[in-house]
Amino acid sequence: MSATIQARGVAAAFGERELFSGLDLVVAPGDVIGLVGPNGSGKSTLLRMLAGLRAPDAGSITVAPRDARLGHLTQQPDARPGESIREQVLRRIGVSPAQAAMEAAAHDLAAGLDGADTAYATALEDWLALGGADAEERLEVVAAELGLDVDLDRPVASLSGGQAARVSLAGLLVSRWDAYLLDEPTNDLDAAGLDALEDFVLGLDAPVVLVSHDREFLARTVTAVVEIDRSLQRVATYGGSYDAYLEERSITRRRARESYEDYQARRGSLEERARRQRAWMEKGTRNALRKKRSGSERDKFIRAHARATSEKQAAKARQTDRMIERLDVVEEPRKEWELQFTIASAGRSGDIVAVASGAVVERGDFRLGPVTLQLDLGDRVAITGPNGAGKTTLLALLLGRVPPSEGSAGLRSSVVVGEIDQARSAFESPDTLGRAFEDEMPDWTHAEVRTLLAKFGLGADHVARQASSLSPGERTRAGLALLQARGVNLLVLDEPTNHLDLPAIEQLESAIDAFDGTVLLVTHDRRMLQSVRLTRRWEVDRGQVREITP
Repeated sequence: MSATIQARGVAAAFGERELFSGLDLVVAPGDVIGLVGPNGSGKSTLLRMLAGLRAPDAGSITVAPRDARLGHLTQQPDARPGESIREQVLRRIGVSPAQAAMEAAAHDLAAGLDGADTAYATALEDWLALGGADAEERLEVVAAELGLDVDLDRPVASLSGGQAARVSLAGLLVSRWDAYLLDEPTNDLDAAGLDALEDFVLGLDAPVVLVSHDREFLARTVTAVVEIDRSLQRVATYGGSYDAYLEERSITRRRARESYEDYQARRGSLEERARRQRAWMEKGTRNALRKKRSGSERDKFIRAHARATSEKQAAKARQTDRMIERLDVVEEPRKEWELQFTIASAGRSGDIVAVASGAVVERGDFRLGPVTLQLDLGDRVAITGPNGAGKTTLLALLLGRVPPSEGSAGLRSSVVVGEIDQARSAFESPDTLGRAFEDEMPDWTHAEVRTLLAKFGLGADHVARQASSLSPGERTRAGLALLQARGVNLLVLDEPTNHLDLPAIEQLESAIDAFDGTVLLVTHDRRMLQSVRLTRRWEVDRGQVREITP
């Protein structure tokens, strides 16, 4: 069974702040809707509304048929203490809750309770529709296909970021929902995972609404784009591909700005005409009063002419005022906050930035190396490879954070590192964001810290909150603010686009491109790899590192 979701005049607010209003949307089988907009614009809120987890503040959302099973996969899995991979997947795809309902109904049926037979039949139908009969077997197959070489009864909490991403993907591939509402499903996925996710989405008959920061994924999958556009203060739907949306959005915004400027120019011209007409009217009145004392026939004629001219100008001014009132008002497109920043450079490092010579790192069953390479001043290196291959371990080795069990590795002289790590650990402090930032920049005043964070969209309420309570996107922006605050000459970025909105990613690309130091960039973002200026590329696979042509 598939479903159709319809939203009519839907609005949402966060406290007193309106997120969006007037949303009309129909998502039918085969549709893949990309939901875009800046962080905090209400994308995740809208997904929750479509899933029936939150009522809209205005308007209505209907699902046909009413008993359709909607799959809502959140940006961060709600991991439970001690939960295994198998348990988490079966819970998230609805099989475990459906099985629990079926077992409870069976218990009532055995007890002879009224209506238990109908309840059991409904619960059984749900369990079968969700794929409960063979879900565990299919999970084993999908996990193997994704290269998830771990025991499915292993605790989720023990997984790396890449492994956790593949577990989420495995659950998605095993699921059998009637509609899919996906919040950032591409986070932390490697190239193979992204390909598998694309194939899955494109092969669905069920409707899909998704939020993603991966521009190439959007370009390859979506059939329409819904944008929460806070600069034009509206929700707009663009039919067609993501790239077509980008072009049409650019045209729409340019025309909106031109319409406002034309309106301002027309209104300004009319207001200037009205002022000129009133000035002439007042001049004619003054002339008539000045001639009032003379009794000659000629002066009487001039005075009458001046009075008539004044009245004529007054009539023209009133006519111009009416023209102004009849103008269709065009509101100025709002200048929405944009992330604009640069990465401050420290003094020059040595010609050799980092070296590894026959270095080996062993962590349990995993072995990286032997690695022999040299990072030179001005190198701009992309580090790519599948999840679990050892990319983050390679960074830790070069930065001197993990001692090699064989060989040697580490930084050379005068290297000042600026880093955005995959876990965003710089701001996981129990202290407030303001205090955590001040600890990193002890020479800065509290006012200077607040001013800088505000430029990164982190206001007074963020500064006063516990740093670890911030969203991943907010912690990422705090990390970027730190890069601007302190001078660095080695920039280390591990999956920096995760949790950033699309405009912020574009600003980050510009900042990386303008940075004149050395760069180590780990990313699966295919468009970022095409956009950012690179000089070298290291491919990491199964613990081995090789250099390939970028």
